[in-house]
Amino acid sequence: MSDNRKTASAVVTEAAAQAMLRGGRTRELASDEEKVMRMRLGASLPRAGRLERVGRGFSDTEIELLAYEIEAYLVMKERRRRSAARPAAAAPSRTKEKIVRALRKKT
Repeated sequence: MSDNRKTASAVVTEAAAQAMLRGGRTRELASDEEKVMRMRLGASLPRAGRLERVGRGFSDTEIELLAYEIEAYLVMKERRRRSAARPAAAAPSRTKEKIVRALRKKT
């Protein structure tokens, strides 16, 4: 006795999957499956979402993770401060070089 039932399959595009993941938590996927999909597609977490704390039960691990977060934040803040304080270097321009050459020839 053979089973001749047909099963329906759906094709999901990468754009549709990213849009679904950007929308928030997915009810159809387990948390591990969602993480894999986010990593595979490069989909970011929703801005309103909360970050997970992995080391909750382990005080030493939790303290280390918080120290790494603080250190990374301070490094990022210092880089932003330095880049804001430093004026942007003027890019060389072919037109400017032509004008300078022409003025030098006249004198």
